[in-house]
Amino acid sequence: MSVSSVSHARPLIGIAPRWGHKTGGLADFERLSPEETIAHCFTEGIIDAGGMPVLLPLTEDESVIDDAVAMCDGFAVPGGQDVDPARWGVEGYDPKLLCPERDAFEFALVNRVLAADKPLFTTCRGTQLLNVVCGGTLCMDVPSLGAPEGMTQWRHTGILTTPAHPVNVEEGSLLSRCVGGAAQIQVNSAHHCCVGRLGEGVRLTGVATDGVPEAIELPDKRFCLGVQWHPEYTWPVLESDRGLWRAFVDACR
Repeated sequence: MSVSSVSHARPLIGIAPRWGHKTGGLADFERLSPEETIAHCFTEGIIDAGGMPVLLPLTEDESVIDDAVAMCDGFAVPGGQDVDPARWGVEGYDPKLLCPERDAFEFALVNRVLAADKPLFTTCRGTQLLNVVCGGTLCMDVPSLGAPEGMTQWRHTGILTTPAHPVNVEEGSLLSRCVGGAAQIQVNSAHHCCVGRLGEGVRLTGVATDGVPEAIELPDKRFCLGVQWHPEYTWPVLESDRGLWRAFVDACR
């Protein structure tokens, strides 16, 4: 029996893996393979919401990506390294901040997921990549944005397990429905890049009170939401973040 023909009590959520090089742990003469991983709190957020997380293989094999899109009920793309600005025509960015392996896989994956109109939830880097896939750009240095007159820019790096700042939520948006209609929510923050010019069909629906873009969505899709923060760390303590996971998994049923 094929995987696609099996009836699942929990919807299958395909997760794009992080990519990194592990150091230490074995003898010096033994080279360690790069690893495809995902944070435990990310999978636990999906499980708590009723989903079954499935770590996808990071590959450029189009047939494997096609099979993954056909098999899974929804997809999640997490944070990580910066999206290469060459994707929108800007050269010369520090290669140490990039991950071409993830770019190659995730651009192919997200394009296919959007074409199939399957639920998609992205966080941090994933949200930035979603905007670029749709033809948008990124700001690669959040501090350069400054803040509205009379305000100070919030700290946007290094706060994962507690709220860092408020985000204003657009009324009637998918984000609003996910957080129970709240006009403002608290979020954590760990990023130095953010959405720049919006891509085609992309709608900005969450903005930090200092003006930094925090959430985007594609209204013409069944469920396509990207947030700049990391709700995988705070869903146990922030009901608004738990609501994001639950709404996403519900859309995948």
